[in-house]
Order: sequence, then structure tokens, then C-alpha cells
Amino acid sequence: MSHSHSHNHSHSHQELGGRNLLITIIINIAITVAQVIGGLISGSLALLSDALHNFSDVISLIISYIANKLSKQQASLKRTFGYKRAEILAAFINAVTLIVIAILLIFEAVERFQNPQKIETGLVIWLSIVAILGNGFSVLLLRKNSEDNMNMKSAYLHLFTDMMASVAVLIGGLLMKFYQLFWVDSALTLAIALYLIWMGFDLLKQSTKVLMLFTPDTIPVDEIVKKLNAFKTIKNVHHVHVWQLNEEEIHFEAHIDFEEDILLSQFDSILNEIEAFIFKNYDINHVNIQPEFKKKDAKDVIVQD
Repeated sequence: MSHSHSHNHSHSHQELGGRNLLITIIINIAITVAQVIGGLISGSLALLSDALHNFSDVISLIISYIANKLSKQQASLKRTFGYKRAEILAAFINAVTLIVIAILLIFEAVERFQNPQKIETGLVIWLSIVAILGNGFSVLLLRKNSEDNMNMKSAYLHLFTDMMASVAVLIGGLLMKFYQLFWVDSALTLAIALYLIWMGFDLLKQSTKVLMLFTPDTIPVDEIVKKLNAFKTIKNVHHVHVWQLNEEEIHFEAHIDFEEDILLSQFDSILNEIEAFIFKNYDINHVNIQPEFKKKDAKDVIVQD
């Protein structure tokens, strides 16, 4: 029914990712506390907004860390897939928090535009430098894991956007210190918020597609069906479902109407060919085929269950 994949390799990546997540959680807790204190003392909205974003990072990283641990739990009779989708759910939650926080920051920025305040720039500059260094280190820790794991990507994006936000706060602090442009604090907050919405929406879209069992964008269902129908013994491929369980597993299931009433041993041989073909050409690693012969059912490629 399925192809084996490099579980040991993926598990070693998960272990490393889990450890790196724990380190970044500790770093971001320290940054958040420092920025809240500094923001209250200096009166900088950009610094406080960056602290709020950092706090969201802490929550998101904790969610990602828990999901990373849950994804390793074994399947059971009550949970036949285990917790393989925990990391996708974490990515979805983190994407939503990015967007919600961004909207709150926009409201705060607009209000501060109307009531600009003088800001203690020295503290803003030094704390933003600390945040850049801390988040920069965290970004480097998670960068590799973010390439093939949606959960890690969500954590990475939180940290990367916060690093960029800290860069913006630093630039704003310098402009306020040397040119007295205090409105820059609000402008940068608005820019940070818009950037968060842009980054968060893409991740939200990706995770939603997986949770809704949508066919992955890279899988051409019509093409697969056409090529399978060209197999000598196959009469018709129909009732097709393709979905992505998580980053490592794409599932394909279909009903296949055969030209002849073949033996089970013959079907096993054909199934092996189908599995090899689909895995080689489309990276689909779980195949489930229902064999049929002259069965009276709908023969459409897609059938509403």
C-alpha cells in the first residue's frame, strides 16, 4: 500500500529542530522582557510593538515546540494517523496570530500618528540592537529546518519578521535621535504590521490547503489518471483522492476498473508498478487502490463521497 521513506532521517531533523526551538524560546523570553521594560521607560511604541511581536513569537514557538513533540507520538487505535498533523495545525495557528497582531499594531500606529510623543531614543537603539542579535541567532538556528517543515517555517517567519522589525526600530531610533523625527516610530510600526500580514497570509493559505485536504499544487491529477489509464491491464481509473497529510506524506487513492478478472497475485504485481510510477514521477509515497471488475459505480475521476 505504501512506500517506505526516510523516517530516521526526518526524526533526526525533528530532534534537532526541537532542541533549536527550545533555545529560541529562551532567547525570545529574555528579549521580550527587556523590550517591555525599555518601551515603558522610553515611551517608544515601536519598541513596545516589537516586544508584543516578540511575545507572540514566544507563544508561537511554544506551540511549535509542543507540535514538534506531538508529531513523534505513535499511532493508536484511537488515533490511526497519530499526531502527524500537529505541526500543520501549529503553522495555521501561528499564521493567524501573525495577522491578528499586525492588525492590532496598525490601530496602535494610527492612534500614535494622531498623538505623537517624545521618545527616549538611546534605550530604543540599544535594545533594538540586542533584539537583532538575539533574533538573528534564532533565525540561523531554524533556517535549515524551515526549508522542509511548515511548522518550523512558521516559527522561522515569526523570528525573521521580528528581526526585520528590530532593524526598522533601530533605524527609527537613529532618525529620531539625530533628526527629531518622532513620527517615524509610528510609520515603522505600520510598515512592520503590513509586512506581517503579507508573510502571515501566505503561510495561512498553505496550511489551510493541507488541513482542508486540498490536492497539492504540484500534483497534476488529470495527468496521473491519463498515464495510469494507459497501463495495459487498466480499463478505467476513477474516484480519485489526493491529499497531503504533512510535509513528508502525500496520499493517493483511487478505484481502478480492470480489463479482466485478474488474480490477487496479479493485482499485487500491478500495484507495485503503480506505486513505483507514482512515487518516481510525483513523489507520492502512500498509494491505496481499490481494484474493481465490472462494478456498477460512478466512473468519474472525481466523485463526491
